[in-house]
Amino acid sequence: MTPRSRPIKKFAVAVSHCSGEASLYGKCIVTDYDGVHKDKCLREFIKLKDCYLAASRKA
Repeated sequence: MTPRSRPIKKFAVAVSHCSGEASLYGKCIVTDYDGVHKDKCLREFIKLKDCYLAASRKA
């Protein structure tokens, strides 16, 4: 099946290319789990989002 008919596969492939960015974002969130608020780890989230978008275009 093509990625178009299996969007979850396309998502999984794209996410697999961004493990470093995902790890940094997760570490940022966990540092103060009780104090999570909007835009707490915005820089890390933007890097993760950009990585995912770039990887999904290539897939």
